[in-house]
Amino acid sequence: MSNPAAKHAECAQQAWYRQPILWLGIVVFAGSLAGCIWMIVLGSQHADQPLPNAGAALMKMQLERPADPPEPASDPP
Repeated sequence: MSNPAAKHAECAQQAWYRQPILWLGIVVFAGSLAGCIWMIVLGSQHADQPLPNAGAALMKMQLERPADPPEPASDPP
């Protein structure tokens, strides 16, 4: 016959809170979550500088089509 106290002690050794890899995972997860929150806080405290207004251009590319060139005269020389 097995001793109930021994069986309880064996189950207690295999409990989830006695697994070091689980605690390591919890610590890494909590650290990454804290880092994300910290980056959000830092980003909200420092506003970006406004971009200079370059008119109707974006990244040195015109946003509007240029006017069509005048058509050549139809008179043959």
